[in-house]
Amino acid sequence: MKKLALAALVLGSVACSKTDQTASSAPKDPASATAAAPAPAPAPAAQPAPAPAPKVVQGPTAAASDPANLPPAGSPPAAVVVDKQLDAIWNAPIHTLKGEPTTLAHYKGKALLLVNVASKCGNTPQYSTLEALQKKYEAKGFTVIGFPCNQFHGQEPGTAEEIAQFCATNYGITFPIMEKIEVNGDGRHPIYKALTPIADASGHEGDIRWNFEKFVV
Repeated sequence: MKKLALAALVLGSVACSKTDQTASSAPKDPASATAAAPAPAPAPAAQPAPAPAPKVVQGPTAAASDPANLPPAGSPPAAVVVDKQLDAIWNAPIHTLKGEPTTLAHYKGKALLLVNVASKCGNTPQYSTLEALQKKYEAKGFTVIGFPCNQFHGQEPGTAEEIAQFCATNYGITFPIMEKIEVNGDGRHPIYKALTPIADASGHEGDIRWNFEKFVV
């Protein structure tokens, strides 16, 4: 009896040992063995495209320093070319909205922000910002000058009197506004003939693309 009991005890221990080994060697559930992958980080929100910066017409210091931009041999100095551009801008005859003859030389010595404006454009509310700039910086030698133009979907159809009334009534405009002109094409005003070859910050030069494009002179 003792031998049988001892044998049974040994067999039972062996069976338990085999059962433990089988359990420990069984493959684990892949789902439980795999760590949860972290959630992907949210993509950054798309940023709106910046508005194009005003084109800048500089004085004689505007000569290019990049050798790739140097003019061909025998060309006039860059300062002379820029001076000629400025002369055309300063001296081209134009009339005010009231019909008075003038030139931009009247404003020489000031920083000018030249803008082609329109009364029936989605950009027309920019008049408010332009007038705020005028009030803030006029005493420091700055002025906005508006040039009404009807070349963009006919959005400046009014007469000189109607344009003046619109600007005064809706925006309290105090900066000078010139007569209605063309800024593109064969009838392009000489001021804009001098301005449009100047590239903006994105490299665009040539025709004005829409109302309220700006040049700093």
